[in-house]
Amino acid sequence: MTDQNKELEKELEETVDTEAENTADAKKEEDVQAAEKADAEEAAEAEKEENSDAQENEGGFFKKNKKTDKKADKLQEKVTELEDKVKRQMAEFDNFRKRTEKEKNAMFETGARSVIEKMLPIVDNFERGLATVPEEEKGSPFVEGMNMVYRQLISELEKLDVKPIEAVGKEFNPDFHNAAMQVESDEYESGIVAQELQKGYTYRDTVIRHSVVAVVP
Repeated sequence: MTDQNKELEKELEETVDTEAENTADAKKEEDVQAAEKADAEEAAEAEKEENSDAQENEGGFFKKNKKTDKKADKLQEKVTELEDKVKRQMAEFDNFRKRTEKEKNAMFETGARSVIEKMLPIVDNFERGLATVPEEEKGSPFVEGMNMVYRQLISELEKLDVKPIEAVGKEFNPDFHNAAMQVESDEYESGIVAQELQKGYTYRDTVIRHSVVAVVP
């Protein structure tokens, strides 16, 4: 083998070695890039999953809060409804109580007026009887007893707010007086009550019996 051939062979071997080294370096670089790419993709996937979990958790939180708020609104609505119902029932009961009290008072007034109207003729008879007693007998025990009963009866009527209507000497008033006749009078002017034929009474400022009177024409 000549020296020229040896040099060519040597150059060829060096070229092959160089190519092999370059190929190995390229392979190694590709492996490094592939590893880096795989790491990057893995990191990106992990970040994506983390973001997805965060979004899911966030959505679940708001969803849970929304359900809780809806439940609270329904509960408040129920409470408001019950409060309104209680208020209406209380108002109805108050109206019932007032109406019952008014009806009770009206029944009492009706009953009291009925009793008083029945007692007035008894008072009239006492007054007529005492008016006919002779002067010499007015001090007798019997007449004194009758006077005591009469005064007690009048006292009890006064406690019930029963009062006699003023008539003689007063101007005729159809709200209190019932004119039964006309009489001439030198003492009173025209339109004035000159005589009282039957005493009238009021019960709590309401006429329970008009006075029967004689009026000067």
